[in-house]
Amino acid sequence: MPTPASPARPPRLNAAEFAALYARVRRVAGTGHGAPRRGALEDITRRRVLAAAAEVRSGRTVTMAARVETERGPDDPEPCEHVMTGAVRGGIESTGIQFATDRFTMNVHGDADSHLDALCHVIYDGTLYGGVDANSVTASGATALSVEVARDGIVGRGVLLDIPRLRGVRWLEPGDDVTVDDLTAAERAQHVRVNEGDLLFVRVGHRRRRAELGPWDAADLRAGLHPSAAEFLRDRRVAVLGGDGNNDTAPSSTEGVDFPVHVLAIHAMGLHLLDYLQFEDLVEVCEAEERWSFLCVIAPLRLPRATGSPVNPIAVF
Repeated sequence: MPTPASPARPPRLNAAEFAALYARVRRVAGTGHGAPRRGALEDITRRRVLAAAAEVRSGRTVTMAARVETERGPDDPEPCEHVMTGAVRGGIESTGIQFATDRFTMNVHGDADSHLDALCHVIYDGTLYGGVDANSVTASGATALSVEVARDGIVGRGVLLDIPRLRGVRWLEPGDDVTVDDLTAAERAQHVRVNEGDLLFVRVGHRRRRAELGPWDAADLRAGLHPSAAEFLRDRRVAVLGGDGNNDTAPSSTEGVDFPVHVLAIHAMGLHLLDYLQFEDLVEVCEAEERWSFLCVIAPLRLPRATGSPVNPIAVF
């Protein structure tokens, strides 16, 4: 039976409680010469990649990315700009060869487009993940922990936990929190378990709500994980976290910290985050395949010194 559609919101964390939680989940992986290398990606070993390949049985593939937005909206005040160049601008000739070309300009870390957050994205108390000096992020880009950390791609076993499905609703309402109990209950309901080195994707239904009701100011009001859910990520040694929202709930449930899940996941545990994915296509395939785990392939762009990248994760069944 599904849990209640509108459970009471978990307690708000004060500054001391958040500091204690940060200390409990903090983990610096893959250090060398005193500096972190790939963060939690170190847990995706070759053995685990080979095991994840065994998830491929039907050969079916599905995207987890949303279509890039080019129209201004309440959640996207700086949409991607798409400009046609080349033959279209110079005039199309009736003979010979020409090329249709174009150019895109976008804000990687927005509230509409699917993207990956690099380990240099979160500056907290003057440092990056692993105690790296935040001054390594300069006006010309990040000289440490940039998206280049994931240049060889992220390949592993993906698991989708569908919280609206668990609760028997179409989506979680903005401001609602996903708790550890939600995550473990979703595992039981979906007959799947999140294991060490997995790529965990948590659906809150943000994209479905946006598609059916229209966009809203997601910067101020959105569903996401409660900070205490970081203990689930720690206990299972998750390697990557992705959501169809921002992963963080708004308004924040932590005193003095607007993005506590970003701080805990990226800064404390070295997790690459994927924000504003879409899982509606994936849910259909999971239900048709009668399983919620799959091989997942993520290939961020090799953007020099970048704090993140547009991304199109692919699930392979």
